[in-house]
Amino acid sequence: MFPEIPVNGLTLILGGARSGKSSFAEKIARESGKSVLYIATATAGDDEMAERIRNHQALRPAQWQTLECPLNIGRLLDAPPAEVVIIDCITLLVSNILLSFPEDAPAETVMNKVRVEMEELIGAQSRIGGQWLVVSNEVGLGLVPPYPQGRIYRDVLGRANQILAQAAGRVILMVAGIPMVIK
Repeated sequence: MFPEIPVNGLTLILGGARSGKSSFAEKIARESGKSVLYIATATAGDDEMAERIRNHQALRPAQWQTLECPLNIGRLLDAPPAEVVIIDCITLLVSNILLSFPEDAPAETVMNKVRVEMEELIGAQSRIGGQWLVVSNEVGLGLVPPYPQGRIYRDVLGRANQILAQAAGRVILMVAGIPMVIK
């Protein structure tokens, strides 16, 4: 029951925390036998996150290229870096954008920056080509965050996912490690 993933174009892989999104993207890339660029958007803000990053790095095949890129992914890529590109993940990319603004920044300001980031990412995939596997959390199914910045984050990430889903040739929803094609 492995969904068919287009060999070229953008595939968006959504799901909740620990739903198997990253593992699924990595499995597709590994099984393709092609060159892989893994774009990691996480930053090590504390010891726990630094440990998570080390664990993720240790699991990747040695021949995969890794680009640590917390912002401006689409702007930084100007040539085909590899046949398969994994971006893990949009959730942290949006968080990095939100945290680059003052806490009282208007939602519209943050959304404009996120929109530009998504458009540049989509533009880079279109320009460069190849198979892109983009991982993001689906946070709209949970509770409403109790504080303003949390609500802005949830809303902006939801809109970023919508932008990517519109551009994607395939959208996969991961639930308990099971991939379901929703587009």
